[in-house]
Amino acid sequence: MQRRDVGLVAIAALVAALCVRAGVWQLDRLTQRRARNAALAARLALPPIELRDEVAVDSLRQRRVVARGVYDYTAERAWPGRSFEGTPGVALITPLRLAGGPAVLVDRGWVPSPDAFHVDHAPYREGDTATVTGIAFVPPRGRGDVNPAGFLPIIVQLDPPEPAHGLPRRWPPPAFDDGPHLSYAVQWFSFALIALVGTAALIRRGR
Repeated sequence: MQRRDVGLVAIAALVAALCVRAGVWQLDRLTQRRARNAALAARLALPPIELRDEVAVDSLRQRRVVARGVYDYTAERAWPGRSFEGTPGVALITPLRLAGGPAVLVDRGWVPSPDAFHVDHAPYREGDTATVTGIAFVPPRGRGDVNPAGFLPIIVQLDPPEPAHGLPRRWPPPAFDDGPHLSYAVQWFSFALIALVGTAALIRRGR
């Protein structure tokens, strides 16, 4: 084998090894995602927890909950930059004051806003006394996100259906798909094969 061919084979082997490694990494990500999906699906399948003052917050994360109380629309806030099917808007975050206990923030869903920031809250009220069901989650702590200080440290994302007039739009339930990891893995393995087969064809043609 000529020195040139040896160099080509070495380069092809290195490229193929890197591609295979990337493909295996994507398969690992797929396994992790499936495990997280299974754990989340199992938690959401458990009976809903009723929100009360004595409930441990850690037990509420990613669980279905039931809350009974009165909405405090005077303290409602908009969570900016929340799009729905490509349309800019905000999420309406409304405190629900539990009977004889603290208040919890409720994500009642999405409403349109041209600048994804300002919105007239009045048209989207749903009544004062409410019994709500939804998924409890800990809000992110990024700039512009909702700060739950002064409330239970969770947000309840309401389940469908929407109100009679269609707004706010409830968020869809969590998706348990595999994501792009399998297709990415196939692509990386294909690149490895192309590198090896292409190099072999190039060497054969040069003889």
